[in-house]
Order: sequence, then structure tokens, then C-alpha cells
Amino acid sequence: MELLLWLDNGILDAIQQLRCGFLDRFFPLFTRLGDHGWFYILVAALLLLIPKTRRAGLTMAIALIFCLVCGNLLLKPLVARVRPYDANGFTGLLVPPLSDFSFPSGHTFGAFAVAVSLLYHYKRAGIAACAAAALMAFSRLYLYVHYPSDVLGGILLGSAAAFVAHRLVERLYRKKAQSRKNT
Repeated sequence: MELLLWLDNGILDAIQQLRCGFLDRFFPLFTRLGDHGWFYILVAALLLLIPKTRRAGLTMAIALIFCLVCGNLLLKPLVARVRPYDANGFTGLLVPPLSDFSFPSGHTFGAFAVAVSLLYHYKRAGIAACAAAALMAFSRLYLYVHYPSDVLGGILLGSAAAFVAHRLVERLYRKKAQSRKNT
């Protein structure tokens, strides 16, 4: 565990060397897209409204429910990892301090749940969404609000949530098609 913390802190400290005026303005604004999942929920809701994209929207919505339950309600309180700025006495925060725990990164979890869900249904849009999700993940490190292992956990869990949601939605649509065929 000490090795992981040493690696996490070393990476965070190295990223702080990238600080500049443009990124100090950009990342606090960009990361707000992930606050409380509002942007992710909006994307899923919009896709749910359009019949042609409804399957992708349903996949996202289910993946986001997994994020809420597994990430915010189970893992964060269970792991109870202190945020790096508190643990390390970091005073250069560009965003207000957060009141919840650090593992996993919810912003990253949600971003990858949405991006990978989209990737299952629309490759080009999914690739662009994965790039945006990677930027979201990096923003959490740049802003010193998560350890790299928190972000990695968010990437893996978000991708897994999308996979499970995709499988559920595909099963649901197969059953629906089968029931139509039988009537």
C-alpha cells in the first residue's frame, strides 16, 4: 500500500509541474461538467428521447445508476480514502474542497460509463467521448482532488458499468424482439 501511495503522490506532484494560466482556467471549468453527474444524465436523457438513439441512452442510464450505487453509495464510504489535498496539506486548490471521499473518482467513473456506453452503439462518437472522458480523468489529477489510483478505479469501474449495462440492454431488446415474434 505504501508503494501505491508513493506512486500516486509522485504522479500528482509531476502533474503539478504542468501548471499554467490557461490550464488553471480550463480544468476547473471542464471538470464542472462532471459535477453531480448532471451533464452525463443530460446526455443519457437526450438520447432516451430520440427513438433512434434510445438503446444507447438506456445503456448510459443504467451504467450511471451503477455509478451512483457502486461508487457513491458503496465504495466511497467503504474505502473512505482521504482526498490527496487533505492528506498532503496541498494549498494550491483551484476548485472548492470536496466533502466526500476520494476513491473512486466519480467524475471519471461517470465519464467512462457514458463514453464506453456510447462506444458500444456509435463508434465515432464513442471514440470522441472516450477522449473527453480521458481529459476529465486528467482534470481530476491536475486539480489535485484525486489520486491516480482513484482515477484508474473510475476508468475501470465506469467501463465495467457500461459493459454490464450494455449486456442488460441487449438482453432486454432481444426479449422484446422475441415476444413480438411470438405474438
